[in-house]
Amino acid sequence: MPPREGGRWERALVTGASSGIGRAYALHLAARGTHLVLVARDQGRLDEIAERCRADHGVEVEVMVADLADDEQAERVEKRLSTAPRLDLLVNNAGIGTFGSFGALPLDGELRQLDLNVRAMVRLSHAAVAAMVEHGGGTVLNMSSILALQPSPGSATYAATKAFVRNFSEALHEETRGTGVTVTAVLAGVVRTEFLRNAGQPHRLDGLPSAAWLTPEKVVESALRDARRGKAISVPGWVYRLAAAFIGVTPPGIVRRFAASSARRLAAGSTSG
Repeated sequence: MPPREGGRWERALVTGASSGIGRAYALHLAARGTHLVLVARDQGRLDEIAERCRADHGVEVEVMVADLADDEQAERVEKRLSTAPRLDLLVNNAGIGTFGSFGALPLDGELRQLDLNVRAMVRLSHAAVAAMVEHGGGTVLNMSSILALQPSPGSATYAATKAFVRNFSEALHEETRGTGVTVTAVLAGVVRTEFLRNAGQPHRLDGLPSAAWLTPEKVVESALRDARRGKAISVPGWVYRLAAAFIGVTPPGIVRRFAASSARRLAAGSTSG
């Protein structure tokens, strides 16, 4: 079972833990006494975060350097989910995105998104759910996006992977009902992290109003609160909860064309900037 409100998970595995939202998960959980297994590609950053969590909060921290888009490296992390000491929280946070016209983007980058955002998430979720059901409890928290609710011209592959994460997580939420295991998908909006810079579009969203920007800490606090409550979907931030409600009652064709128009404006703004 998820911990009661105010309680804690005993031990969590967090992917993409070297920066941004993943780093915020690690620090938030450590501050509440949760032991950690941190996964990312950057050894130096992982070691720095691990040492901070140990020194500041006295928790145990394992570091696993792995590129989850690589099957052999992902397999090492997958095996950790079914070995001792057992894990009662998995945070599937690792992910990448690309921006631009699909036909003009390198195919390798689009396929790598599928490998990391979908394939790795599925295999880690499979290992975690099997182990957690066997032990009678646990939580899987999968990072999706508000873009999961609509097609996203200009980031077609990324949005499609996040739609997969959302639908997959909701299905698992129902499949695990009554087992003591819960699965939550987090539909995050625009967050102040290195994500856009890593995607080669550091100024793409500079024109958005300040209310649309979330901090990693806000996302993490909201997501973990909803996971403790056993919710299937978490949407951090009132702006995005309103957006989700609007999308839900708007005809799909209108949503699609509005998304395309917005993408063109943002692309023009990032080019001129």
